[in-house]
Amino acid sequence: MSAIAAVDTALWDIKAKSLNGPLYQLLGGASREAILVYGHASGSDIEKTLGSFGHFLNLGYKAVRAQSGIPGLNSTYGIGHGGTTYEPAEKDAPPENQWSTEYYLGFVPQLFARLRKEFGPEVHMLHDAHHRLTPIEAARLGKDLEPFRLFWLEDPTPAELQESFRLIRKHTTTPLAVGEVFNTIFDCQQLIQEQLIDFIRMSLVHDGGIAEIYQVRTGSHGATDLSPLCMGAALHFDLSVHNFGIQEYMPHTAETDRVFPHAYSFKDGFMHPGETAGIGVDIDEKLAAQFPYQRAYLPVNRRLDGTVPHW
Repeated sequence: MSAIAAVDTALWDIKAKSLNGPLYQLLGGASREAILVYGHASGSDIEKTLGSFGHFLNLGYKAVRAQSGIPGLNSTYGIGHGGTTYEPAEKDAPPENQWSTEYYLGFVPQLFARLRKEFGPEVHMLHDAHHRLTPIEAARLGKDLEPFRLFWLEDPTPAELQESFRLIRKHTTTPLAVGEVFNTIFDCQQLIQEQLIDFIRMSLVHDGGIAEIYQVRTGSHGATDLSPLCMGAALHFDLSVHNFGIQEYMPHTAETDRVFPHAYSFKDGFMHPGETAGIGVDIDEKLAAQFPYQRAYLPVNRRLDGTVPHW
């Protein structure tokens, strides 16, 4: 499906360039002036996460995902290494994270209580459980987070078992987001038809019109393992589709941005794909040759007893 998507994206780019217009015009025109994006705040503890969160607000973000180190665990998912940058893949051998559901469920409500107290009710707050909870645990977490009015709770339980979201939905009004593990819109058909989720997280969701019927909004995946070409295409889609929700935005490195010169831009928490013909993203192949492939690994996750669960 990734190969098909690559060809499809290239064909859209060629067609738009041949008509000398931005891609979103071919998709029906703009439905909004700009695209709301969210950043990734994190820290080894609550205080550092508060500092990181404030940094993103100072950059103009209106929506920020918050992840924090958990007392009693030496490392966990979603924490950046120095500063405010979060990049999940690391060089050399895969690092190992610790995991304890009990520690996590007791800690996360404390994190968002502090965030709301510090930054007030207006900023959109997001959180990623990263598929690690059972449905009943996810229901409990969603209920505990209701006072803090999250924009969404992402991937609360493994998405492949779609009917499990029925139980979560019965017990919490916290909005749910899921889908970056899906490869086609049919993978999440039940979630959409039964309105078991609020945001679909697939990368570049071309079937937004189907989701719109059931009041499900887009929240497209936008991690750094997706190139600027993917981001550019997603932004054109985001600008045009009526049921847009929010776009994940993890800035690429300066080297990557030089290799992929692009027309899209960020300002005050929003992005725009630009008015350049096509997708508005190119590739400098000569410059790319100066940066040979370097292997990187996602972490290995272990419970306290050594069991390897879902990362």
